[in-house]
Amino acid sequence: MSVQYGRWNFEGQPPALDYIEKVSATLAPYGPDSDEAFSKGGVKILYRAFHTTKESHREIQPHISGSGAVIAWDGRLDNRAELISELRDSLSIASTDVTIVAATYEKWGTNCFAKLIGDWALSICNPNNRSLILARDPIGTRHLYYSVDNNQVTWSTILDPLVRFAGKTLAICEEYVAGWFALFFPAAHLTPYVGIHAVPPSCSVLIQPRKHGQHSVMHIITKYWDFDPSKKIRYCTDAEYEEHFRTVFAKAVQRKLRSDRPVLAELSGGMDSSSIVCMADTLIARGAAETSRLDTISWYDDSDPGLDERPYFTKVEEKRGRVGHHINVGELSQREERETGSQRSFACQFENDHFAATPTPNRDLSELFRQYAAYMKSRGHRVVLSGIGGDEATGGGVPTPTPELQNLLARARFFTLAHQLKAWATKMRKPRLPLLWDAIRGFFPVVPVRVPKDRCTTPWLSPGFIRRNRLALYGYPSRMKLFGPLPSFQDHIHKLEANRRFVSCCGFQLRLPRDIRYPYYDRDFLEFIYAIPREQIVRMGQRRSLMKRALVGNVPDELLNRKQKTFLPPEPKKNSSTEWPSVAEIGQHMVSSSVGIVDPILFWEALQKARRNEDVSIDSLKRTLTLEFWLRHLTVHIALTNSMFTERRSDCSAPEAKELSAPASAQKFS
Repeated sequence: MSVQYGRWNFEGQPPALDYIEKVSATLAPYGPDSDEAFSKGGVKILYRAFHTTKESHREIQPHISGSGAVIAWDGRLDNRAELISELRDSLSIASTDVTIVAATYEKWGTNCFAKLIGDWALSICNPNNRSLILARDPIGTRHLYYSVDNNQVTWSTILDPLVRFAGKTLAICEEYVAGWFALFFPAAHLTPYVGIHAVPPSCSVLIQPRKHGQHSVMHIITKYWDFDPSKKIRYCTDAEYEEHFRTVFAKAVQRKLRSDRPVLAELSGGMDSSSIVCMADTLIARGAAETSRLDTISWYDDSDPGLDERPYFTKVEEKRGRVGHHINVGELSQREERETGSQRSFACQFENDHFAATPTPNRDLSELFRQYAAYMKSRGHRVVLSGIGGDEATGGGVPTPTPELQNLLARARFFTLAHQLKAWATKMRKPRLPLLWDAIRGFFPVVPVRVPKDRCTTPWLSPGFIRRNRLALYGYPSRMKLFGPLPSFQDHIHKLEANRRFVSCCGFQLRLPRDIRYPYYDRDFLEFIYAIPREQIVRMGQRRSLMKRALVGNVPDELLNRKQKTFLPPEPKKNSSTEWPSVAEIGQHMVSSSVGIVDPILFWEALQKARRNEDVSIDSLKRTLTLEFWLRHLTVHIALTNSMFTERRSDCSAPEAKELSAPASAQKFS
């Protein structure tokens, strides 16, 4: 989780010293282990390290390659041994990750990106051909942002300096706000600001000033790698699939245990996190992991049946013979309620000394966050394992025959289709026709005329805003293609895109620097899952069929046999003590209205209903207030453009997003 920042003035003028000092001070809390820099002509690159592996302590960055390329690397290389074997003449087992990356670039050029397995973000400034290359790993677990002007390019692994020190007014990106508002998360290449982009996952960006013309810049985005729909893995027996699953899952967890410190795992009591902890214990016991110890942290709420996971995570603790750190979130909520009277102002979500570049409230205000951070600091943790992503990949949720039936429809296997449809209908106790219709309608074009009520219960959003951003508000819908990859493969990719959007929104926490690692996003693990038959992953009435069969004896039976973990959102209380701000407190001018997002009259009506405990979407109302106070927070810290309709439509629609559906596609900008 090291951070890098760079600025390249194409005309050769170095950035001002006071500007660099401000940027460096912004980066400092994220990278406490080193303060390194590169300067030459109009190029200035800053690097601050956050060490999590033994090799990282010996890195010197930015790294200068043999050809003179200046490389800054934030990441963890998981296939070190394989790359060292291919490049044995210039590398050894003691080589640092950035040295290995530099060697791969020297040999294969930009084709090396597809060979780098792990979580990473990379910049390569090449003075020989006056080019800058930015690249990001296939899942997008690391961040890399950039902005291009006529005479310079600026990039950073954290968003703050690009926003705070832009030196110009900024417009809000409507599509980003729409994705955030609808809880589907914005597209992975977007940021909240027009003109500031994120490098898309699995893509590289080439930026190069043109030889002719003083104010002309070439800007090319290329997808360097994608999952191969033609890859198939077929075995004769279930046992072979189970063995292969154990192998790739163990490898995924082993890679994430590469740390020179104890590792912390979030143990929720669900199947995903429990499997990671149990597999990690097995690897550590065998001496197959680099970390010396694995600790766990769990939170629970005895007062909420949907959050009471203690009976399950304690089963994992019993198996491993160690009790982890527990946080009673129900007790914390009650304590905070007593201390604040449940009347904490919405404005205070952004009322501290930390600049909020995104509309995510400052989490360090909560006691849960503070206890989490204190525990990590007391135990020396820097690496955290998360079970996020496992549910989608391994067939969690309610067992559904839709992908299987769609496969049979696409391959015209109608006899098998009729047989499976009857069997699934019998098992699920549902009529056959609705099950068949669910499969068929997935092939129809999805044209969202309006946002459905169950996805956006916010009538006070501006009609123009809704009309311009239907796709983001609808969750970027896509239909199955009848020809080409199997529908089950397409389904995997659609879910992966949602996960990419999620991790792209997970930024660094200033007061909790940590390297979050996701074993279920391991590239080799996902390639295996995407290549095996759908019937192995989900069977008739059996979710996670392969995973449960493969982990018998490794994960406690209580976890393998438990019913699906359910969460029922609490019903809004009519006598809720939430203190809604009055019209006078908010004022006559709403920033969210001036930028064309909220209809102020309809919003005031909804707010008055809430104050009278009448029927209104409480969650949507809270989200609107969060957005409003975040925009006000921005107007205090940066110059925010209010009149921005023309700008946001010309830039925020992200033409590159339309071009990244196929490998090696490219989009040029001038």
